[in-house]
Amino acid sequence: MADGTSALAARRREKPNSNRAWQAVSSSSTSMQRQVLRNNENLGATPRISWLGNRPSVVGGGAKRGFDIVAAVTAIVLLVPLFCLIALVIKAEDGGPILYRHRRIGLNGTAFNCLKFRTMVVNGDEVLQRHLVSDPDAAREWSHERKLRSDPRVTWLGLSLRKTSVDELPQLINILKGDMSVVGPRPIVAAEVPKYADDIDHYFRARPGLTGLQQVSGRNDVDYATRVNLDCHYVQNWSFWRDLAIIATTMRMVVTSRGCY
Repeated sequence: MADGTSALAARRREKPNSNRAWQAVSSSSTSMQRQVLRNNENLGATPRISWLGNRPSVVGGGAKRGFDIVAAVTAIVLLVPLFCLIALVIKAEDGGPILYRHRRIGLNGTAFNCLKFRTMVVNGDEVLQRHLVSDPDAAREWSHERKLRSDPRVTWLGLSLRKTSVDELPQLINILKGDMSVVGPRPIVAAEVPKYADDIDHYFRARPGLTGLQQVSGRNDVDYATRVNLDCHYVQNWSFWRDLAIIATTMRMVVTSRGCY
């Protein structure tokens, strides 16, 4: 009876913003069982998660959150001139929006708008669909990795911003808002949640990171299963000193542009 009560207390139900089923999850302290109920037309739905038991502890707690706030405020103040310059160039290039907002899944399964400097053409979704239809190899790469080494949507300025990871600096605002952390798992979209299977529990315990173990371990050069394993390893073995080491490694990688495309 105790085991049944424990399992009931730990059960989570995830509901989409629409009326269609997206995902149902149950777990216990001794085992994790996950059943994914998806409508094929609703892969991009954003879940809302209701916790019936106690939520798991947030990785790093208050100390990590305090560091995030101090680091984000300091970086924003120092980088204001660079932000303004990039914004002017993006606007002058095609007159489109400066920032790109993409829905990602974060702490406890909460969806948020992840910010980046826009690095793609304005009609990027249309360009991508045409490219995937005309290039089967690209379609397979997108299906497996959710990225393309040769992406037709990226502008000439966007290519430079991506090579140096400067396009991700607006996520400092996400950090201030509490959506993200300086260091954490790579922010994922709703369609990627099933790829994590039971390991999604680890992902939900942390705020996604501006950088992270995955990014400094090969970034775009590692396969998807390795990305999931790296995210889980980070959550299970978190320490403040490990975060500092990841930040230092990130700075070296930005200079060399290793693993960026």
